Amino acid sequence: MASIETVTGAVDASDLGTTLIHEHLRTRDEAVHEQWPQAKASGGIPEREHDGDGWDAALEVGRAAVEIGVRTICDPTAMFLGRDVEFMRRVAEQTGLQVVPCTGIYTYDHLPPFFVGRDEDQIADLFVADIEQGIQGTEIKAAFIKCAADEPGVTENVEKVHRAAARASVRTGRPIMAHSRPASNTAPRQIEIFLEEGVDPANVQIAHTGDTDDLDYIEGVLETGVWIGLDRYGLEMFLPYEQRQKTTLALLERGYADRLFLSADSCGTIDWFPQEAIEQMLAAGMAKDWDIRIVHQRVLPDLKEAGITDEQLETILVSNPVSWLTA
Repeated sequence: MASIETVTGAVDASDLGTTLIHEHLRTRDEAVHEQWPQAKASGGIPEREHDGDGWDAALEVGRAAVEIGVRTICDPTAMFLGRDVEFMRRVAEQTGLQVVPCTGIYTYDHLPPFFVGRDEDQIADLFVADIEQGIQGTEIKAAFIKCAADEPGVTENVEKVHRAAARASVRTGRPIMAHSRPASNTAPRQIEIFLEEGVDPANVQIAHTGDTDDLDYIEGVLETGVWIGLDRYGLEMFLPYEQRQKTTLALLERGYADRLFLSADSCGTIDWFPQEAIEQMLAAGMAKDWDIRIVHQRVLPDLKEAGITDEQLETILVSNPVSWLTA
């Protein structure tokens, strides 16, 4: 059987086990951290003022995942999200959680001059180096490629990153995880770019498709042959839990168990907002039960109560991640 790269080395695909496809051990602005290292992460749910680097929170996330039966997470923390594979490796070694790392660039439009002045193939070269040689001077290799499109849409810079991701995927066979925004109808154009570049749709996952309950939109995405992520459970600001569950049930009833993923897009810590803003968001109900445990503690029991079988859930949580990562 094929092997899959993790931060502690390659594992047989059969050893991946129960997998959450989209979770972050730590999310932070890497430029701010580099320029002002005294600026604590100050964020995360709950806040840990003594834990400015997110270490304690990441350990808690890893241990919590293992305790509920999760064997592996895919961590799509790419450039601009504070990727640090040595940090991920230490968490994995301390907790026993397998962490699958990525390469790529997470941007809604901005690119630094370094990338503005280089073409898609030169950017793809960097992604390929992460896949074939190792990330950040380590022997840890990327297992997938991350890119993103959000409210601004597929801008010129975003398209450049998508084409670079596609070319790296074609050269290496590694799959792509593309952050999307259904409210901005980004997925059709994202998929179009990948197909133009020769990527097999079986190598593409459109993340955050579950931020809409528009089944026509979702099925239109699925008809292209890609995977979809129903992967923001707990983030009520994008779609309330009950609507997410209704959508998931409808898709499962229509026979799409072998084409989707469940996850939360949780972050052990995130420094995007000051603590008072996080408290206001929580008080306003913009996030609820949003952590790595929500899928196993809430989503799965509710799906089972609604009649979803253990076989279907095994497909989603065990078989699908292997199929996507080894496509």
